[in-house]
Amino acid sequence: MTGSGEHMGRARERLTALLVEASTGALGAAGGHVAGVYLRSGTPGLLRLATLVGLPGPLFRPWWRLHMDRPFPVADAYRLGVRVVLPDATEMVRRYPQFAAGLPFQFGSVYTPVPGAEPSFGVLTVLRPATPDTVDELPDLDRLGRLAERLGAGLRELVAEEGDAAVAWEGEPVCIRPPATRPGAARVGRFTWDPVTSAVRADDRLHALLGMAPQDFPGTGAELAVTVTPDDAEDVLTALRETAAGKPPHSPLRVRAADGAPLLLELWPPPGAADPSLVSGIVVDPGPDVAADGAADLLPQGVFCMDRSGVVRYVNPAVVHLTGRPRSELVGRPVWEAMPWLSGPPYDDHWRGALLARGSVHFQVRCEDVAEGECLALSVHPGPDLITCTVVPASRIDPSVHLPRPAEPDAAAGLGRPGGPGGPSMAPLYRPIALAIALTDAVTAQQVSAVVMQELLPAFGGRRLAIYLLQDRHLYLAWETGFPAGFLAPFDGVGLDAHIPGVEALTTGRPLFFESMRQLADTYPGLALDADIGARAFLPLIASGRPVGTCILGFDVERGFSTEERTVLTALAGLIAHAMEKARRYDSEAALARGLQQALLPRRLPAHPQVETAGRYLPGTQGMDVGGDWYDVVAAGDGLALVIGDVQGHGVQAAATMGQLRSAVRAFALSDRPPDEVLSGTNRLLIDLDPGQFASCCYLRLDPATGRARIARAGHPPPLLRAPDGRTTVLEIPGGVVLGVDPRARYPVTELELAPDAILALYTDGLVERPGADIDDGIAALGAALSEAGTSPGRPGGRTLTAVADRLTAVARHATDRPDDVALLLATRRPEPARRG
Repeated sequence: MTGSGEHMGRARERLTALLVEASTGALGAAGGHVAGVYLRSGTPGLLRLATLVGLPGPLFRPWWRLHMDRPFPVADAYRLGVRVVLPDATEMVRRYPQFAAGLPFQFGSVYTPVPGAEPSFGVLTVLRPATPDTVDELPDLDRLGRLAERLGAGLRELVAEEGDAAVAWEGEPVCIRPPATRPGAARVGRFTWDPVTSAVRADDRLHALLGMAPQDFPGTGAELAVTVTPDDAEDVLTALRETAAGKPPHSPLRVRAADGAPLLLELWPPPGAADPSLVSGIVVDPGPDVAADGAADLLPQGVFCMDRSGVVRYVNPAVVHLTGRPRSELVGRPVWEAMPWLSGPPYDDHWRGALLARGSVHFQVRCEDVAEGECLALSVHPGPDLITCTVVPASRIDPSVHLPRPAEPDAAAGLGRPGGPGGPSMAPLYRPIALAIALTDAVTAQQVSAVVMQELLPAFGGRRLAIYLLQDRHLYLAWETGFPAGFLAPFDGVGLDAHIPGVEALTTGRPLFFESMRQLADTYPGLALDADIGARAFLPLIASGRPVGTCILGFDVERGFSTEERTVLTALAGLIAHAMEKARRYDSEAALARGLQQALLPRRLPAHPQVETAGRYLPGTQGMDVGGDWYDVVAAGDGLALVIGDVQGHGVQAAATMGQLRSAVRAFALSDRPPDEVLSGTNRLLIDLDPGQFASCCYLRLDPATGRARIARAGHPPPLLRAPDGRTTVLEIPGGVVLGVDPRARYPVTELELAPDAILALYTDGLVERPGADIDDGIAALGAALSEAGTSPGRPGGRTLTAVADRLTAVARHATDRPDDVALLLATRRPEPARRG
């Protein structure tokens, strides 16, 4: 067992080394400041963040797990196997509004699939500054692609030696401190400025920081401003004058040096100085060793620095004094452990904004370590390697300056807060707008439940979910996950008079929160429990004053529910209720549409001694499920009419329009009209009906005896013809516009011959269209499948036509994400029996 464990450990070390090499290399390849790799996990459909470079992992816990079917760029890159490039926040909002709602900051990103077997291993992700509309600013995508390919090759080798489980990631990501971008140097310099004489005196550190000898240092305030920051010199002069007048800047000025490097300028009137008119200042270069030389130890305000993994690297004496904690308890620890009052709502969003957008952020925070919980004013200045933070008591800030205020202490102190029974609160990490956006894409009760499971549970640390819907004064289980098998069955169909929390939450309209299973058992004696420890929340689902059902959230550990969490969960329950109400209306309409569709499609095709036909219809799996696709075979005179069509849209209206068109085509066919007249007459009828829809159609009149066929089409995909020898061709026959657009449209007729044992295939675009692919490629693939469908049905050993139809629709039939409905109609002429001699 020990040897097996060591072997697994070595495999994990190899995997981690590969991931770290790719992640750190991606930073330079794409000009990014954050990189990471998502890998598939042992849970089907779930990707996990395996490595993260340049960001503190705990701040981004909600994005450690991603379902590959959600509308996120990582999921698209993995599922579709294509690179996704988002140059800025505008493009992110346009393409991925749900992702943007969770991280509403100005940054760009690139997502490159890691090639492997089918599917890919995962996605190499890089976050970078927003890209202007210039080609020169685009990342090196080819280099990033080569890194992903090299990682894929390493993972394939690991799989060959250790098996697929070796590259399935479970657990938390490995967080890595990025390599330093610049060498250390003197990073903090001091100076004083006399507003009367404009004379400037500086120390040696400032001389070194600016790269000049003491004798070359400028002697006036104006010259100092130009030397430090040519582009922002006027801002510096203004700040100097205002500080001399007793109104220093409320936070360090963020300026740019001549070479573009970021600098921080801090100004203050030194209290108790011999000459109170003097202005003191420092220039800070936020490089990797800003804390090393200790110059900030002399500053009156608190200064601390942390690296991009969140570990505190330096604190000055003022921070020690403000927090009341020794330096040994602060340096070398994650900032949220060293100063726990900096975590949780709403501070996490400020940190994320500073780290992702790389801009200065200013806010107030309530520090429990400060006497009487005084508020502190915090300024965060991210650099390439270190994040420099200044902190002063809020009472020293100009009251005219507006900073975001800290949230009031919660009445349930310690519940849902760092160090409390439930750990850090996850409510602020989850934005209600993100759930609202996700729910807009969910149209069935099952889809709504899946969104709640994938979006709501991880945000609050929940493990179990149950949704009951109200029908005829009884609650019926619509969705469950995480509960023991069969545990919820006795509660399915329970009446509204039952004394159980799910019912009482709905009947009273008040959510019920239980911080422990013991509390739940004491409140409801005799109630069967699914676990001995944990916590539960019962949320009433009420939409526009109407009861819809109950949502139950289960947690594996005891936890408190803060006032903010209770408010957010109650609001989210309202969103879920409205989505469920919409889903129920959809289900009713969908049932009506399905019934209408089934009634209008032919139950069986007419039999003919010389012609065999086979048809298939598959409803879509997204949206309204049923649409306006149809096919039909009509015995007309001494021949047969074959027709296939596709009405735009889905639902009851599309199905109703399809029924009208099918009836019209049958009427024209029974009167044995030519194909062009059939389509022209149907076109005029659709325009007269004016349903606001159009339709494509292909109509063929076949003489079974001779095989002569006359065909016309209206905006419909071209038919396929498989010759008796197996060769398949696309019949590029001329056609007219779709039906319902132009009352004067003409539909040319083309003649062809259907030889015995040849197969004619008519189909709708749902069978050949794929997202992101050309429809011609889909038609070519269908033609290849028809060629490989076996020998002609009439020959000994050949497949029947129904078997060919099943084979051609097999892929579509098993697809779980079929966006459109599918119709297929096949026809073949039977060979004439051999004459006896």
